[in-house]
Amino acid sequence: MPDVGRVAAADGKLIVSPNSDTEVITESKRLGLVSVPGTATPTEAFAALAAGADALKRFPAEVLSPAAVKALKSVLPQQVPLIAVGGINAGNMADYLQAGATGFGIGSSLYKPGKPLAEIAHDAEAFVGTHKS
Repeated sequence: MPDVGRVAAADGKLIVSPNSDTEVITESKRLGLVSVPGTATPTEAFAALAAGADALKRFPAEVLSPAAVKALKSVLPQQVPLIAVGGINAGNMADYLQAGATGFGIGSSLYKPGKPLAEIAHDAEAFVGTHKS
């Protein structure tokens, strides 16, 4: 796992993976890093936790509805953070929070190359307003 080693060598602390590769999780934990693998199914989620994952990235959230988050949350250990990533926007964030998501990865709904700074600021305020609701 050369990429995991490079993150550790650069004093990185966090490995967020696009998938649930147990070798990446194991190596991350061996090097003292926080591991947040991407999972789409309960099988992947439980395998990631068994390998030592610290949290689970629910990806892509836009096809894993809040109902799916709620269902998974009901069978996972309560302390496991679920991070919804992929398709999260200010309009659906509250639904994921209510379903049990404990965090979010926000990308293109906040920033795209060439997007004016004023629009980024406006969209960021919408996210913050959703969280305060």
